[in-house]
Amino acid sequence: MKTFFEAHIWPLKSKLYRMAYLWVKDRDVANDMLQQVFEKAWLQRNDLQKMDNPTGWMVRSLKNESLQHFRSNKRLEPLGEGEIEFEDEHIEQDENIPEQLKLVFGFLEKLPDKQREVFQLREVEGLSYEEIAEYLEVSLDQVKVNLHRARKSLRTYLMNQR
Repeated sequence: MKTFFEAHIWPLKSKLYRMAYLWVKDRDVANDMLQQVFEKAWLQRNDLQKMDNPTGWMVRSLKNESLQHFRSNKRLEPLGEGEIEFEDEHIEQDENIPEQLKLVFGFLEKLPDKQREVFQLREVEGLSYEEIAEYLEVSLDQVKVNLHRARKSLRTYLMNQR
């Protein structure tokens, strides 16, 4: 029989890693942050079991770790500004990935943080609007607006690439 941690917390590893990587754009830093969050979760495992939404706690902890990372590295500029760059070299060089998908990855890097986070959580992770609002600690209307803006920007960008 699996423990609560094994059944409900550990399976979040891949999803949380993708979120961490989205925020920090560095595999090693994302892994370090994930390790810190899982260590905190392990120490809080009894309290987590009593929570209504332990997944939300994990996401908030990960977000706090990323903010701490940026504070400690004195990185003050917003994420996603500047030229399109592929941090993930295998995406850029993989011939099996369609060119349009590469454009989408590059474009997402240029979106404002909130739009990119909401888009990632909804379209990639498949979370509901309510879950996204809770994870990001924003209103449901803000989630809808940011997702709409991200989709509209992406649609315009792709139309102009033709």
